[in-house]
Amino acid sequence: MKSKKISPWAWIPSLYLAEGLPYVAVMTISVIMYKRMGVSNTDIALYTSWLYLPWVIKPFWSPFVDLLKTKRWWIVTMQLLIGAGFAGIAFTIPLPFFFQATLAFFWLLAFSSATHDIAADGFYMLGLDTNQQAMYVGIRSTFYRVATIMGQGVLIILAGFFESVSGTEPLKINIEVNPQYTQSTLYLPEMNSTAGQDGELKFILNSSVIQLGTGGLEKDSLELFLNSVITQNYENGFILKKNLLGENEENTRKVKNESWWTASVSKPLGDWIRNNFGEKRETVNELNKAGNIAIAAVTLSQKPEDGKEMILNTSMNSGDKSISLIHGERLSFTGTNWDKPAYLVFQADPKLTVAASAEYKGLSGNIPFAWSITFFVLAGLFIFFSFYHKIALPKPDSDKLHPLLTTQSIVKEFSATFVSFFKKPQAAVAIFFMLTFRFSEAQLLKLINPFLLDSRDIGGLGLTTGEVGLVYGTIGIIGLTLGGIIGGVVASKGGLKRWLWPMTLSMLLTIATFMYLSFTQTGSLLVVNICVFAEQFGYGFGFTAYMLYLMYYSDGEQKTAHYAICTGFMALGMMIPGMFAGWLQELLGYNHFFVWVMICSIIPIIAVALLKIDPDYGKAKEKQEQLKK
Repeated sequence: MKSKKISPWAWIPSLYLAEGLPYVAVMTISVIMYKRMGVSNTDIALYTSWLYLPWVIKPFWSPFVDLLKTKRWWIVTMQLLIGAGFAGIAFTIPLPFFFQATLAFFWLLAFSSATHDIAADGFYMLGLDTNQQAMYVGIRSTFYRVATIMGQGVLIILAGFFESVSGTEPLKINIEVNPQYTQSTLYLPEMNSTAGQDGELKFILNSSVIQLGTGGLEKDSLELFLNSVITQNYENGFILKKNLLGENEENTRKVKNESWWTASVSKPLGDWIRNNFGEKRETVNELNKAGNIAIAAVTLSQKPEDGKEMILNTSMNSGDKSISLIHGERLSFTGTNWDKPAYLVFQADPKLTVAASAEYKGLSGNIPFAWSITFFVLAGLFIFFSFYHKIALPKPDSDKLHPLLTTQSIVKEFSATFVSFFKKPQAAVAIFFMLTFRFSEAQLLKLINPFLLDSRDIGGLGLTTGEVGLVYGTIGIIGLTLGGIIGGVVASKGGLKRWLWPMTLSMLLTIATFMYLSFTQTGSLLVVNICVFAEQFGYGFGFTAYMLYLMYYSDGEQKTAHYAICTGFMALGMMIPGMFAGWLQELLGYNHFFVWVMICSIIPIIAVALLKIDPDYGKAKEKQEQLKK
């Protein structure tokens, strides 16, 4: 019986939107929500970090997804369960014990999402032939990135909208930076009395425009002043915890005892690397100063109702990201402190030398209500996804139930899945390839942003935060997306074997752009944009070959479980090089570090040279038939 022909465009974009959104919700949106709800940074970092665990260990239950039910059933069911998880979060946000309750639902989401990933990736290989897999691999990656952008952008904006319409009039804080403005003299601004103003309850700012000079400030003086501002906000009840600057460093110094590994291995090895291969650079310390700051003072126009707490959450609304809010993101106003000034501290990037501006918006709406509505929207979206995919997903003949399953047979098949993975032809070579293909890129990715931001005297490009947002967050993403899409198109025409070497060299040789940038330290933003675009395009284009090989190696009866195991090796191949990249860069300096990264390209080249791939894999069927004639 033939399945009904359904265009891949009808389900691939929506399927990979559904794959990306829960991951972003668990890993990113949860952090923002907890921050807005007043949870401490310590608790946020500790508990949300554990939420990554289900994606790390998903290969261990991937065989059950392969054995039990169909991939189609798993996709539809997991999307319903994800929708239920989002609804559970929405219902429990207003509760007094919201932190514990929502964390439980985030755990449910994490496991459901990881299981959905296994089924979706497996279904992609079952629902498409090898040529279509090659053709649409860039499309699936693109829509996964769209989900990331949607989660980090649209959904946060949605929460902010509901917060703004449910509270007082939003407080707009305009910041103007200009070299002509006088330097800060580190003083607290005066605030006119606002006691008992008539009209609606609202927040009042000490000035309509906050002016900020571009020169630097002595770090020690700035730290002392900021600590006094933080202490005053704490004593007046606007913040829950002081979190004085320097506390973390002091605590780190107290607990930092050299371990055997540090004393006997990493320190001697680091000294040897630095002395023999490290970059010899005379530092001028031109940026030994911190960025200039400006203080904004805020009060309420009148006393709030008895027992009512007014929370002011402030974040950037628009403008140059080189102007940041370093203290006062969340301020609490009550009946006891409403007429006292609360202070927000804004800081300009010390590398900023031209005029710039930004607008920050302070919202005081019903935060639990705003986030509940946002998660209800996500719940509704996933219920829609579930019903839509029940109709839109094709029914490939290969996506079938395993007959006569018993407990004994499940255990046997579970073991056989892992055994068969390591018994495949070229298993050792394949694992070596999975672990090393991104060996160079994994190190580079960790240091791109630091390199762009670090001052020129220590080997960086000295870009401002706003410029990095444009270069890497915009131009780089465009290059990455275009590279992935074009890679999928060409691979579907010529097959994986034909395009393996061009894609490999594209991914590795474009790293040379950062060697060029580090040695020239060009001041041209256009040149930097061109180099980052080229490197990211090469990475997106070359990564297509990596994804296709994972599908090629996973092909077979247990392709879903095998692909999940492959992604586990992929994660390990990114994690290990990334762990030592920063340490190595500090020893070598940027120039020699990028030379080292280029030398590391030899390893993935060796791995690719060892691979044996079917020449027809990924080619269109028509082309295969022509070649056979």
